[in-house]
Amino acid sequence: MSGVVTGDAVYLGLEPARLPTRALAILIDLVVVWVGFLLISIGLAVATASLDEAAVRALSVASFVLVLVGAPIAVETLSRGRSLGKLALGLRVVREDGGPIRFRHALMRGAMAVVEILMTFGVVACIASLVSERGRRIGDVFAGTLVVRERVAGGPGAGVLVPPPPPWLVGRFAGLDLSAVPDSLWLEVRQYLTRMRQLDPATGQRLAERLAGELVARTGAPAPPGVPAAAYLAGVVAERQARDARRAFAPSASSVSSASSVSSASSVSSASSVSSVSSQPATSVPSALAAPSAPSASSAPTASVTPPPVSGADAGTPPRPATGFAPPA
Repeated sequence: MSGVVTGDAVYLGLEPARLPTRALAILIDLVVVWVGFLLISIGLAVATASLDEAAVRALSVASFVLVLVGAPIAVETLSRGRSLGKLALGLRVVREDGGPIRFRHALMRGAMAVVEILMTFGVVACIASLVSERGRRIGDVFAGTLVVRERVAGGPGAGVLVPPPPPWLVGRFAGLDLSAVPDSLWLEVRQYLTRMRQLDPATGQRLAERLAGELVARTGAPAPPGVPAAAYLAGVVAERQARDARRAFAPSASSVSSASSVSSASSVSSASSVSSVSSQPATSVPSALAAPSAPSASSAPTASVTPPPVSGADAGTPPRPATGFAPPA
């Protein structure tokens, strides 16, 4: 059984799948895919009986690519590395650091499977798996993936997830640059965290300090003072998992543009409504909340307004009554 062994001779590794188990899983997947391809081909032959030969060939090639190449890629992407055959035998495709695969990993594996498995009937894949120390085929090497066993009989700590960091460390490493950390170091850190309770305390402390020192050297930022090495490792791994989740569930550009247009339209409409409301006189605002304003001529009482003095020829003319009728001469 090959795995990942650290510099302190502590076994931490995920157990790679053996060649017979992988071959049986691939055989199950191929049977399912070929049955689906034959059913689709029969349906297309019946539906395209009236078309010419060139159109039938084009549809046959398209169905071959979609079913035999596209379907396995989609299944591995959506199931995070578990096809029907791997699910039946307890296998999973993971990254070299033990994390779940994404579309680019499944795409590289599916593209290389056309040459390794379909075109050479699996001979190239078998030879590559036998030569590789961890049983990886060429597609795994190019994609940076590894097929591992999920169900390990009697394995101590099987199924144990990476423990979360302390609450006071959540989000503290948001500005850390993790691009220079290799996948092999991530794998050691993840496997240490899942098995640190099974290690000797002194050995586990030395291993945690060594891994924390390597992370500090790769990131270029010192660890926070007073933080234990194991807690620092858990916090950094949690930050990487959070970034992977944000990238996996990030909205597309079209949805972002539509959301921005909707928000801009709503802001314009709200601004216009606010301007229309502000143009009307505010009659229900309490006097304690209203801002003081300068008195205007229209709001001044009429009793305090005195007419200007009349001079000249109009001095002897009596003032016009308020009713608008002038007295007879």
